[in-house]
Amino acid sequence: MHHHSLPPPLFTERVHVGPRGLPGLLRVPPDAIGMVAFAHGGGSSHLSPRNNAVAEELAHDGLGTLLFDLLSEDEAGDRKNVFDIRLLAKRLGQAIDWLGQREDVGHLPLGLFGASTGAAAALTAAAASDRVAAVVSRGGRPDLAAEALPLVQAPTLLIVGSLDTDVLALNRQALQRMQCDVSLRIIPGATHLFEEPGAMQEVVELSSDWFCTFLTLAARPAGQGRMSESSLEQHQAS
Repeated sequence: MHHHSLPPPLFTERVHVGPRGLPGLLRVPPDAIGMVAFAHGGGSSHLSPRNNAVAEELAHDGLGTLLFDLLSEDEAGDRKNVFDIRLLAKRLGQAIDWLGQREDVGHLPLGLFGASTGAAAALTAAAASDRVAAVVSRGGRPDLAAEALPLVQAPTLLIVGSLDTDVLALNRQALQRMQCDVSLRIIPGATHLFEEPGAMQEVVELSSDWFCTFLTLAARPAGQGRMSESSLEQHQAS
């Protein structure tokens, strides 16, 4: 993580995303190198303190973020919607389109960051969109993305706690079915929510490195991204 002594001034806006006007928070650091849309599991909203803390950390590394509610309050009250991956992926697709239409961030390479069932939605949305340049799954259920898994082309990082044994087994199986550049990173001693000391920090650092690397690469063809080859190698080595 390349923390500056003082965080750069962050542009933050309360937004209403997509045709349903779902509430969200958009953060854009100066000279952003990419955008990351969050897709979170059931019961988690755009106001989640943990997700917002992660978004602030990513901003330090030049990544803009969109946190939004994939479901309306009424919808979220019905448990079956939380596991309706097609519905969640559709909402995420609408958010991808919404971001793409914005003049300020529409041109930036896009990553998706999903947790729990949100990770399946992120992978499903990535399989359906050529705009997605990287995916990170945290304690995710990629198995629920089912037939979309082999169709994902965006480089994908699967992060799982070593003590989250059932989910780890499901991630290992999903890994075998994926055709893209995919990596499984296991956080020792961490459970499903990464609440152990230092576990979430490790998730953030792995995620930020993944997004910075692949979103920078995605920016290349349209003009030189911010990193030269040599600084990219240093970035990966650091």
